[in-house]
Amino acid sequence: MAGTAEPKQYEVPPHVPVDLVRPISFAYSPEFLADPYGLLSNLHENYPAVFYAPQMGASPASWQLIKYADCFRVLREAETFTSKGTTPFPRDPNDWFYFIPVEIEPPEHRKYRNILDPFFSPQGVVQLESQVRKLANDLIDQFIDKHECEFTEEFSRPLPVSVFLGIMGLPQHMRDSFVRWTMNLLHSQDAQVILQATKDIGSYLNGAIAERRATPDGGALSAIANAAPGGVPLTDKEIFGFAFFVFIAGIDTVYATFNNVWNWLAQNPDRRHEIIAEPANIASVVEELHRVFTVTYSGRIVKRDTEIRGVKIKAGDRVCSVLPAANFDPEIFERPHEVDFHRPRKPILAFAGGVHSCLGAHLARLELRICLEEFLRRIPDFQVKAGTILKFLPGGVIGPNCLPLVW
Repeated sequence: MAGTAEPKQYEVPPHVPVDLVRPISFAYSPEFLADPYGLLSNLHENYPAVFYAPQMGASPASWQLIKYADCFRVLREAETFTSKGTTPFPRDPNDWFYFIPVEIEPPEHRKYRNILDPFFSPQGVVQLESQVRKLANDLIDQFIDKHECEFTEEFSRPLPVSVFLGIMGLPQHMRDSFVRWTMNLLHSQDAQVILQATKDIGSYLNGAIAERRATPDGGALSAIANAAPGGVPLTDKEIFGFAFFVFIAGIDTVYATFNNVWNWLAQNPDRRHEIIAEPANIASVVEELHRVFTVTYSGRIVKRDTEIRGVKIKAGDRVCSVLPAANFDPEIFERPHEVDFHRPRKPILAFAGGVHSCLGAHLARLELRICLEEFLRRIPDFQVKAGTILKFLPGGVIGPNCLPLVW
């Protein structure tokens, strides 16, 4: 079977069956970085439904779940699977803080989500449509006549990051610094680089939080800094942990989706033309592309002994819902490897689920829809520049770091 382990090379707890060990990291393994979606989309054919990946470099040892039903259960069963302590970013154990709201469980979780719901709810993000559309066209204006662009630097990063900074009330002129810090935190394999990025982000946010407390504005950071759910102001650590998590989550995920989608579109001209020919079907197109190019995972720690498909999992074990694989589960999605823009609508797990479903899911859908509409309207035919070898960065977000396009 593909991926069969040599267990003696790795530390494996006694309760883990040897035949379920697979030495793979969905963040750092060479075979993953060479062709992540080729590997992820074929897991159901080549791997057990539940398997154990031992610690490999920066990836902690964890049970890996690839079936939709198992991921669905873990995402929603907070009494058995907790998100507390699952975020891997460095923190001082003597000055600990939680990343909020991802590391907070119900019922406390809801009070934090309520603070930002006005900004990221469907009603909130629909008000951004004209702004996003204008920004997309402003960016296209800068490169359309050159007949080429480096898509990451000229479109897929600046658009969602600029929109996010506007929502947060953060300065646009610092966009490149924010991106650099976040990239170093999430994708570097150098501990010193990661630590410095943590300090850079933390130092900046502490200053920005102090400013918003002194002079509140209409941005999301100000809402966090001045929140008082139930009449009780958030503590300094709550505000910092909340602002830190939202900051990094808002900067590093949408670009990866864009890069994956536009790389696929560049190689499938007939599918580009299909999208253009059926403008009324754009919502289904967006959903299907998010299914096929899900960019991240969802980790939990087991609170009490449990079983998944007869596999005994102990309290304290880590469990990873491999969301990109779950969205290729043939038990849920007929012909899962086919990109079908008329696929019957079923809930996808691209944005996780349960109380910890992605806060920015509605915004991500809106941005992808508008950018598909505007880019394909103005540049309907394009290709990846000849000779390009895509490089996927290690880390918890899947996407090529560079995508040169020509037309």
